[in-house]
Amino acid sequence: MFKLKENGTKVSTEIIAGVTTFFTMAYIIIVNPRMLSQAGMEWGAVFLATIIASVIGTLIMGLVANVPYAQAPGMGLNAFFVFTVCVTLDFTWQQALSMVFICGIFNIIITVTKIRKYIIKSIPRSLQNAIGGGIGLFIAYVGVKNAGLINFTSDPGTYTLQDSGSVISSSAAITPAIVKLNTPAVLLAIFGLILIIALLVLKVKGALLIGIIITTLVGLIPGVDVTTLGNTTGFVECCQALPTTFGAIFTSEGLPSLFSSVDKLPLVLLTIFAFSISDTFDTIGTFIGTGRKSGIFSEEDEKTLESSPGFKSKMDKALFADATATSIGAIFGTSNTTTYVESAAGIGAGGRTGLTSVVVAICFILSAFLAPLVSAVPNAATAPVLIIVGVMMMSSFAEIKWGDLNEAIPAFFASVFMAFFYSISYGIAAGFLTYCVVKIFSGKAKEVHPILWVCTGLFILNFVLLAII
Repeated sequence: MFKLKENGTKVSTEIIAGVTTFFTMAYIIIVNPRMLSQAGMEWGAVFLATIIASVIGTLIMGLVANVPYAQAPGMGLNAFFVFTVCVTLDFTWQQALSMVFICGIFNIIITVTKIRKYIIKSIPRSLQNAIGGGIGLFIAYVGVKNAGLINFTSDPGTYTLQDSGSVISSSAAITPAIVKLNTPAVLLAIFGLILIIALLVLKVKGALLIGIIITTLVGLIPGVDVTTLGNTTGFVECCQALPTTFGAIFTSEGLPSLFSSVDKLPLVLLTIFAFSISDTFDTIGTFIGTGRKSGIFSEEDEKTLESSPGFKSKMDKALFADATATSIGAIFGTSNTTTYVESAAGIGAGGRTGLTSVVVAICFILSAFLAPLVSAVPNAATAPVLIIVGVMMMSSFAEIKWGDLNEAIPAFFASVFMAFFYSISYGIAAGFLTYCVVKIFSGKAKEVHPILWVCTGLFILNFVLLAII
């Protein structure tokens, strides 16, 4: 069913890859309910909605598209849901869920009409390699941050200048610095990093998963005490709370109320657009960055994607799986469900088929009953995996002609902005914008694909709208 031999993998490798991916993204089970509950939603309901949306989306990805990607409510998008849509713009959480649902429907439409596919085809190879390496930087930064190695301190050497340029006062600014290596969590993360490096160099099979397990167990040692059981609401209580969010978008407080006021209609449409553009390009970036280098999406697959009607290629099916997951998640009661960049951890562990995704989905199902155990795996155990996967993915930079500024400038902005701004879509936006600028001033504007011009214009519009709202 999964064509394991054809994809150069086996059952044991796919299982290890699936478990590895799950543990690198398992934090969402605890974090997403904690985030959305700030908008007034029931913790237990969001907890189950998060798991259900993740299971359905990941199973579609595995069983329909046969690719090793996992889906779950996206970080960043859930923060936008709570703090921008609900708190700043004063929409109710039911209305916000309704906008997420519409966003999902819109993504399905642009996938069925193959617009998302053509966007991918329009991106030049140099930018595709930059996106792959940039995601490596992004993942590594997430790992370093989760490991607690970064400390933001006050820098007294920052000065305020008058218009004439003379110094009028000095003030402290927040700057990043390495932490003091004297806390159990940080030392445990460093131990995990060294352990995984050693296992990889010694070519031990399942090195990433073994590293997570051993590091978690070491965290139980008295005196270390980093691994602790989480306190969560019981499964029965979560089931009792789920009706508060399930189908809420179809009640009078959901979709009907969203369009009841003509005055708010422009703001509603702008918010849906902001949801959609971020969701779309996060997914495109993840597929390009991880699928091309690993061979999951091959040149032959892209040719099939371009020439064949319907959903015959892996890319077509994967894009459709991602598009449907957002609307499904909104029905159950969670923010945008998207393809997780942490899937790269499982791909790095050898995952190549949908069997990896099925294993991830099974782990999510079990987590509904074992939440305290799943949440016990500390960031110190999973952060080293993200750092090492980042190292693996940065090999894409080798294919970029850094001596050619026409290629190097867009590649630099695309890759670095992903890490600096903690967003795949912003990195892609920076790459698109600088690519167009370079082509304009080098007299080669005609070489820019029309779809790339449109996408760049949409990114500019998105930045303007975000500045306004």
